[in-house]
Amino acid sequence: MTKFHSDDYIRFLRSIRPDNMSEYNKQMQRFNVGEDCPVFDGLYEFCQLSAGGSVAAAVKLNKQASEICINWGGGLHHAKKSEASGFCYVNDIVLGILELLKYHQRVLYIDIDVHHGDGVEEAFYTTDRVMTVSFHKYGEYFPGTGDLRDIGAGKGKYYAVNIPLRDGMDDESYESIFVPIISKVMETFQPSAVVLQCGADSLTGDRLGCFNLTVRGHGRCVELVKRFGLPFLLVGGGGYTIRNVSRCWTYETSVALGVEIANELPYNDYFEYFGPDFKLHISPSNMSNQNTPEYLEKIKNRLFENLRMLPHAPGVQVQAIPEDAINDESEDEDKIDKDERLPQSEKRIAADGELSDSEDEGEGGGGGGGGGRRDNRSYRAPTRKRPRLDKDGAGGNKDDVKPEDSKDDTKSVNNLEEPKKDLTPNA
Repeated sequence: MTKFHSDDYIRFLRSIRPDNMSEYNKQMQRFNVGEDCPVFDGLYEFCQLSAGGSVAAAVKLNKQASEICINWGGGLHHAKKSEASGFCYVNDIVLGILELLKYHQRVLYIDIDVHHGDGVEEAFYTTDRVMTVSFHKYGEYFPGTGDLRDIGAGKGKYYAVNIPLRDGMDDESYESIFVPIISKVMETFQPSAVVLQCGADSLTGDRLGCFNLTVRGHGRCVELVKRFGLPFLLVGGGGYTIRNVSRCWTYETSVALGVEIANELPYNDYFEYFGPDFKLHISPSNMSNQNTPEYLEKIKNRLFENLRMLPHAPGVQVQAIPEDAINDESEDEDKIDKDERLPQSEKRIAADGELSDSEDEGEGGGGGGGGGRRDNRSYRAPTRKRPRLDKDGAGGNKDDVKPEDSKDDTKSVNNLEEPKKDLTPNA
């Protein structure tokens, strides 16, 4: 985990527990742990599992042991080098991408969570080997970053792509902006691996979200990225109407596998959570879509202008690189019975009183996206504003952040290790 995060921060996560929090008051403030990112039993083990899943998936892809890998327990895109943020403690995505960069010249990161993927963007803001593309709600909304004008800096200028969206985004509008932008990014950047963060809080009826996507519309993004035929890592992310998160990632697993599944849900231990219809797919609400075709066209044209500034497929010198982060030979997965059911007592590891779906969860979200649908984190000021860069890379106004303002919070990736093997750019 210290490939990206600071040693002090990881030591803190390993040491903090609910019963010793009073001993760590100063560190909790320093590392932003305690409010949006509470301390709970098993916190460090959770971080290990989440991060380890994405790193292990990247190793599988690097060794061509799999074409597609999934870590629904990952996708914690807000975590910073030395700071927890937005329910995220360790940034498994950054760790996974760093592993992919050992073999791949260029990695594309796409984020369809309703919140801006600020932690991943920040980590790779000054490199041209990772392009970050985030589709998110922008405005008075957590984390407050992801402006259209935030495009990267230094060698990474134009390699950060932000698509700021408004309330009520529906399937048709989302696809109308997603398809052309991702197609142009693929054509220009020519990545050799893709990471897709599938945050399910962009679904209709999410407790903290304000979009109006269906499970099918959300899964369409997985389908479209899969068609490019590149090594593909899918990770989870946000999602606060739990029954719809389950629906979404179940469906997207089937899309990744190319397997059709029925709309009728099979009976299971949690069947009652999916009433009253007990179906896989959900219907959009009647909330107003504030993303007009003119607004989306304006965004698309601006981003296309930025992408035209990029050189096609930047070259990378091939050098030797350190060994893989995970020894993949420790266990033969083919010998594991994947259908073995866990004892009931082990199926739900959670503290008493854990937040679960309430009877009215996701209800009442039909009107224009206001009222109680607003993310309760939107009222907190963002920790950091991204510098506004003009065409020549100079800061645009007095509120711009200077490099020294955030040097302690941003992991430098300028000296990224080179690919382990010779990879010819895609034609």
